[in-house]
Amino acid sequence: MKRLALATLATATLFAALPAAAQFQKTEDAIKYRRGALFVMGQHFARIGAMANGKAPFDAAAATANADVVASLSKLPWAGFGPGTDNGDTNALPEVWLDAEKFKAGQQKMQEEVAKLAAAAKSGKLDPLKAAFGEAAKTCKGCHDTFKKK
Repeated sequence: MKRLALATLATATLFAALPAAAQFQKTEDAIKYRRGALFVMGQHFARIGAMANGKAPFDAAAATANADVVASLSKLPWAGFGPGTDNGDTNALPEVWLDAEKFKAGQQKMQEEVAKLAAAAKSGKLDPLKAAFGEAAKTCKGCHDTFKKK
């Protein structure tokens, strides 16, 4: 039941976000949207990381639930990086817009790796989760190092 509710919420969030780019009345709304999506995604990713790094006991069901949320949310923030959102309360560096192709490639790589993370979590085993978490974390770090203010 819990899993069904989570899947329903994730699906509803995804469909609500598809037209998000057209819904932003102000650039600060887009910035808040992307920051919010990235924050929530990071919270769920950190829960998996705690298990993968031995800081929290491994719980296969929790790992799967969190990985599914991360995979769903990985599609959302990018609508909030539209034209004009390079100014304002943002930690994004100008390189997001100056090297948009590289930024897009980073998004796609991250989405691929978090999909692998979700699959690894479904195995119910810690070792595949650790390996997939490490690869997904590399994609996050790569983008943060290149496109986010320190």
